Amino acid sequence: MNNRSYPTPENEISRLKALREYKVMDTLPEQAYDNFTRLASIICSTPIALITLLDDQRQWFKSRIGLERSELPREHAFCSHAIMRPEDIMIVHDTMRDERFTNNPLVMAAPNIRFYAGTPLVTSNGEALGTICVFDTKPREITQDQVDALQVLSREVMGQFELRRSIVILEQSMLKQENYIDQLQEYQRELEKVRAELENQSLTDPLTSVNNRRSFDTRLEEEFLRAQRYKAACSLILIDIDFFKQYNDAFGHTAGDEALKAVAALLKEDVRVHDMVARYGGEEFAIILPNTDIKGAMVMGERFRRSIQRASWKHKQLTISVGVASLHEGMQKSAGLLKESDMALYRAKQAGRNLVIGPELNRD
Repeated sequence: MNNRSYPTPENEISRLKALREYKVMDTLPEQAYDNFTRLASIICSTPIALITLLDDQRQWFKSRIGLERSELPREHAFCSHAIMRPEDIMIVHDTMRDERFTNNPLVMAAPNIRFYAGTPLVTSNGEALGTICVFDTKPREITQDQVDALQVLSREVMGQFELRRSIVILEQSMLKQENYIDQLQEYQRELEKVRAELENQSLTDPLTSVNNRRSFDTRLEEEFLRAQRYKAACSLILIDIDFFKQYNDAFGHTAGDEALKAVAALLKEDVRVHDMVARYGGEEFAIILPNTDIKGAMVMGERFRRSIQRASWKHKQLTISVGVASLHEGMQKSAGLLKESDMALYRAKQAGRNLVIGPELNRD
């Protein structure tokens, strides 16, 4: 600490020297960094994500999502505290309960920050240049998987900084060795692979390896709007595993998890290339069928039902109830398609389960 209104690390002089050497401050936006902040926002489910750098007077944002301003005075920066411990992620579950931030302008006024999590961007010499961080406007927790993902992203951001510095050194010294350029390009490809893998993880259900609810919601809206625009067919199937709670109670959650994975695998085998299988929640699955009318969707629903019924199950025979709905005239939003398929699923369960039920013929 010093006489300034914000904390400074013991290695502040060498930290600022390293920051200048990377030549990142005040550069133009770059897609590579925007990809990292987008991933951080998606993984942590926060409205604000930043890549920040701190010089001796201000906090500047190399990339930002959900925040209009491009920099802040350093005394207002949460990250001034985060860089004090380069080896750790800093988490503030509720800023109103942390005396360091109760009077912070970002807490007292827009954007009304209540949650912060930031992982320092650390050089190989241990200098924290800034952070990759996320904010929310409500108090909350963060999972260990989200913490791990932020730490992975911080290392990848530093990798991007190192790549930038290497390129600058090459340009300054006029070194054109082709082999070294090939190595840099390979490293860039590795960064892209990590980015793609992290993005895929944010859209995939970890247990069943099918699409998760977030991915489903986005795709359903896309397919619904596409079908409306081109006056094409579009159908939705909702599936519920019959008496799954009793199955879990009788054979244990491990057996239940194995059953969920097996059902998901069977559904994936039966869909077409352009269809989408998602875990909708618990023991429910959803299947989006683009360019498919109600007759075709009913056929697909029956295919799924038979596939599950005919499969070999370790503990007990499993069946599914299936609700089917299709886009029709007068349906204005994708929520209408979801509602009708859910109502059809309810009727299938009420009628005895292990059935495929479509929409009611008479609509108001």
